[in-house]
Amino acid sequence: MNNKIKCIAIDDEPLALDIISDYVARIPFLELLNTYRNALLALEFIQNNQVDLIFLDINMPEINGIDFFKSLNTKPKVIFTTAYSEFAVESYELNATDYLLKPIEFERFLKAVNKIYFSQNIDSTEEKKQIEPKDSILLKSGSKSYKIKTKDILYVEGSGNYLTFHTIDKKLMVLMSMSDALILLPEIEFARIHKSYIVSTNHISILENHQIQINSKTIPVGKYYKESFLNKVKEL
Repeated sequence: MNNKIKCIAIDDEPLALDIISDYVARIPFLELLNTYRNALLALEFIQNNQVDLIFLDINMPEINGIDFFKSLNTKPKVIFTTAYSEFAVESYELNATDYLLKPIEFERFLKAVNKIYFSQNIDSTEEKKQIEPKDSILLKSGSKSYKIKTKDILYVEGSGNYLTFHTIDKKLMVLMSMSDALILLPEIEFARIHKSYIVSTNHISILENHQIQINSKTIPVGKYYKESFLNKVKEL
């Protein structure tokens, strides 16, 4: 997309800001303008600059994150980040895009910002074309690069720093992280179901409580990924 989502992060914990900065840097459609440990210092910047999204901690010493957001005359999108679940209901009453509980996993972070990415572009015909599922992807294995049709990918298996893309007619070992693979693959067709597996929902032949089957391969469904995976399958 031509215009990145411009964001800032407000949190009194330096480590939390470091994590958000790292996550934002991995996502091509985000641009981190600044980070603040004091919400009041961020106020002037928000008033004088285009800010599309705030990653906002709730429990801060100067001012509660929810009260701070309520005080803004012009309200950007907001994703609340906190270690406390009791603020969830109130945050959604403010039309928050999402509510992330610390420690925040990258996959959960990506899911939250994807909501903004897709909703921001859904009204634009040109952007609709850009977010349609990709027909193919380019994978580098060894010294060669292969153009692979996404419909031919059965599942992706992780091992250390490498992924093996299992397709209908071949296997390709690629130096890539699971997080990068999730960004590369079209979200509508693929789901992470285990710390070591991403699967094509189009190729699932048998779905059981704790495992799925693709062709003759049985793949476990991890406890952490089960709920989101089953919800996704229901939508197909």
